[in-house]
Amino acid sequence: MSQLLTVLLPLIAAVAGGALGYYLRYVVSAGKKGSMELEIKQMMLEAKEKAQKIEEAAEKRIEGKKVESEKELKEKQEFVKKAESRIIDREAFLDKRQQDLDSEVEQVKQKIEEVHSVKERVDELKESQDKELERVGQITKEEAKEELIGRLERESQEDIVARVQKLEKLGAEKLERKAQDILTTAIHRLGNAVTTDVLTTSIALPNEEIKGKIIGKEGRNIRAFERATGVDVLIDDTPGLITLSCFDPVRRQVARVALENLIIDGRIQPAKIEESVQKATDEINRIIKEKGEQAAYEAGVMNLDPRALMIVGRLHFRTSYGQNVLQHSVEMAHISGMLAEELGADVQVARAGALVHDIGKAVDHDVQGTHVEIGRRILQKFGVDERIIQAMQSHHEEYPYETPESIIVQVADAISGGRPGARRDSVEHYLKRLQELEDIANSFEGIEKSYAIAAGREVRVFVHPNDVGDLEARELARNIAMRVEQELKYPGEIKIVVIRENRAIEIAR
Repeated sequence: MSQLLTVLLPLIAAVAGGALGYYLRYVVSAGKKGSMELEIKQMMLEAKEKAQKIEEAAEKRIEGKKVESEKELKEKQEFVKKAESRIIDREAFLDKRQQDLDSEVEQVKQKIEEVHSVKERVDELKESQDKELERVGQITKEEAKEELIGRLERESQEDIVARVQKLEKLGAEKLERKAQDILTTAIHRLGNAVTTDVLTTSIALPNEEIKGKIIGKEGRNIRAFERATGVDVLIDDTPGLITLSCFDPVRRQVARVALENLIIDGRIQPAKIEESVQKATDEINRIIKEKGEQAAYEAGVMNLDPRALMIVGRLHFRTSYGQNVLQHSVEMAHISGMLAEELGADVQVARAGALVHDIGKAVDHDVQGTHVEIGRRILQKFGVDERIIQAMQSHHEEYPYETPESIIVQVADAISGGRPGARRDSVEHYLKRLQELEDIANSFEGIEKSYAIAAGREVRVFVHPNDVGDLEARELARNIAMRVEQELKYPGEIKIVVIRENRAIEIAR
């Protein structure tokens, strides 16, 4: 019995423990389920509240948008009404204006008719008077007129012819003599010596070893020098000589001074080259300023902008056919002042116009355009008197002569440049340059003939109108200009003019 109890008690305890554990688990699960249902209900309530708030906010925004839309619609309706009102008023005004114009046109027509009627009455009266005179005098008006003129011609023909010939001869002789006297007086009053100047482009070397220093290791020094100065250094087999090549005379002069200083110093290296070039540039700028001020003082020209005088001073390093351009300008200023005194023109305007007439040549290597056009732009930029600009712009007849001073400057330019020995140029070189321009133009198809004029500054090309159309003519001018730029070296600009002309010729036999 005790053994049975020993077996049953653990079983009973196990069953009771399992029942108790199940009961406790049930109780815990029921509690958790109740709390979860409460949380779900709470969340549903919060969601409903949020949904209601969102709905209310949306309704408020919709209401605001609706009010704004109604306001905008009302404003647009008012604007349309005002626009319609303005259009109606404008149409009414135009209708009234049209009526006024119609009435004015009718009045003008009536006045024209009245004028025609008055003219007809005047013509009738004149015709009746002419007929009455013809009836009384037994001769027509034309016959009387011819008779009177013929009689006067017969009586005075010889006297009139002799008188006219005498006046023409005396007038021509007097004017020619006066012009010669004025020019002779002006030329004789100018006592300047005629000199020619050629810009130095060659530098003498003390020895041949210096060439190696100038070139440097693997050409380092010569490249640095060319880069710093903008000129080409030509070193050939000529003993003791180096040549500098550059279109800009100021850069060439800077390079000459810098290279001479380097040769004297003996230390030639890139850093020293840059320092020497900077010093040479400062020195040349100082010389340019001094030369410009000195030229203005010698020419008697005052109140020019200092910046304009700086550009005028650059002409000291510019030559034209061997003649120094700055000396040429100063000489022209003296001649222009003398001519202006003789002719009663403005002396100061003539002097100033002559001094700055070639100012464009100082920068024509860097700026496109003829030196006259460049000079006009420079003077206008610096606020120079318009009378001075008018005096200088016509010296190559690119602009019409607007003032007496412009004619004086042109005459002074011809006198200064045409004096014996003032300028020199190889005739063969000049003709060769013109021939090269014409050859380039003639190398294109459709060319009839071409001429290089204005000392090689312009090329006029005549084309066959049947072979070259208007569009082809424009393209031809551009192609010729491109060929000239590629194959020729020249300062300034060359104008290419292509002329296409149609002619209809018939012979009446």
